[in-house]
Amino acid sequence: MLDKKIAFIGSGAMAEAMISGLLRHKLARPENLHASDTRIERVEELHKKYGVEPFTDNNRAAKHADVVVLSVKPQRLTEVLGNLKDAVPAAAVVLSIVAGATIEKISEGLKHTAVVRSMPNTPAQIGEGITVWITSPAVSESQKETARTILSALGEEVYVDDENYLDMATALSGTGPAYVFIFMEAMIDAGVHMGFSRRVSEQLVIQTLRGSVDFYQAVNRKSSVHVAALKNQVTSPGGTTAEALYYLEKAGFRTAISRAIWAAYQRSLELGKEKPVHIPETNNGSEK
Repeated sequence: MLDKKIAFIGSGAMAEAMISGLLRHKLARPENLHASDTRIERVEELHKKYGVEPFTDNNRAAKHADVVVLSVKPQRLTEVLGNLKDAVPAAAVVLSIVAGATIEKISEGLKHTAVVRSMPNTPAQIGEGITVWITSPAVSESQKETARTILSALGEEVYVDDENYLDMATALSGTGPAYVFIFMEAMIDAGVHMGFSRRVSEQLVIQTLRGSVDFYQAVNRKSSVHVAALKNQVTSPGGTTAEALYYLEKAGFRTAISRAIWAAYQRSLELGKEKPVHIPETNNGSEK
């Protein structure tokens, strides 16, 4: 890994997370990491921060790379693929973190068959992410292990054998942090509304979420327990939790979450231009 040249085409937050993770785990040398972006100030910033090689020309960045990481916005992908078509070395593997972009689209756009498609999430920026990924048949075992090593620097990784899972992962874990943050925001605001200071409300909410996840994992290390069983443990008959859960169910909380994830999944398909988009109509928060 230390001798491999890795070119990042697009140098946003996720590209920086990968650069940071690779260097933190001593999996790459700064001089072997090429960061390319249309904004020279951005790549100069990464150069000063990590010592990586800055580029504003994608072709030059990718020219001698062993791994070419596509980390651009989905809306720019077609243009980027067209410009890179003759620049990716024949022996390189292309690793995409672009939402909705299929292996077929990337392979055809670059005229290159060794492609890895992946979907990380934002906690990767602190090494606590989870990435779902898949490879094209042309990816060799050594290239596959290289991709696994890179993605492991972001946190946990899950390899799948069906590309359909990537769009599902985009909606569930890729977009998932936003669901958690809006839930946190709502709880914090409720605490402030009741009279807590924002600082105390944030402390209570953050530790409640962190402790609940840790508790769930600790219980499941001993024996498999459904998450609903833990919810039921907190719910005393006629108590405050039962009252709160009744209101959440009545307000369609569970349905709203499910439909939000479904909408994100359909949007991922749309970005890949694979299937028509159909978002289920709402029914005022209730199911018939």
